[in-house]
Amino acid sequence: QVQLVESGGGLVQSGGSLRLSCAASGRIFSINVMGWYRQAPGKERELVAGITSDGRRNYVDSVKGRFTISRDNAKNTVYLQMNSLKPEDTAVYYCNADTVARTYWGQGTQVTVSS
Repeated sequence: QVQLVESGGGLVQSGGSLRLSCAASGRIFSINVMGWYRQAPGKERELVAGITSDGRRNYVDSVKGRFTISRDNAKNTVYLQMNSLKPEDTAVYYCNADTVARTYWGQGTQVTVSS
């Protein structure tokens, strides 16, 4: 089992910044890829950014140049630095961890960007 605990969401004005954190515990050695997804009201959940155990990153086009995903293996934590936030970034953000056996999800953290 893997447990994921997110923090760092909140309300910010357009153009502002937030940093999300996701702390993993449990069978962390089994995690291959960690990522951040988001789900806005009435929309499907989408991948925002992912990072592999060896540091390879990928981003959805809409956040490239604004968001940065990073991973601190010593702290078993993955971060999402979000800059130049836009109202369309408003969503519940979920941390995700992929293992060979299954995928794990955090409880979600709300990010609201006001215009």
